[in-house]
Amino acid sequence: MSRCISKKLSTFPVLFPRIKRDCYYLPMQSDSYERLYTALAGIPAGSVVTYGQLAALAGMPGRARWVGRVLSQLPEGSQLPWYRVINAQGRLSFPPGSAAAARQQALLSGEGVEFSASGRINLKRFGLN
Repeated sequence: MSRCISKKLSTFPVLFPRIKRDCYYLPMQSDSYERLYTALAGIPAGSVVTYGQLAALAGMPGRARWVGRVLSQLPEGSQLPWYRVINAQGRLSFPPGSAAAARQQALLSGEGVEFSASGRINLKRFGLN
């Protein structure tokens, strides 16, 4: 199911596929999806947040697993910065060595996010303040 979101997301026109004039279609089932997408779009380049932090930013503390499920269902080619969301240990949630993990690490590294030798990101340094 898709829902048209008008002007509310117009500050992020590059991030959302534009179908009709002043209308962006996103898969969602409620306003909670809109809040999540808006919070995700607001994470600046070079910063990361945990699933739990993103849930809290969207006004839904304690919903980290829901956030992960929603992000896993983003359409292919989504311009939302899904890759800026990591787990609470400062690690990528994809299996180490997988193509998805390599893609996420490359995208984050391209924004200046650094990984330790053990694959962790320093949340104090790169976490959203």
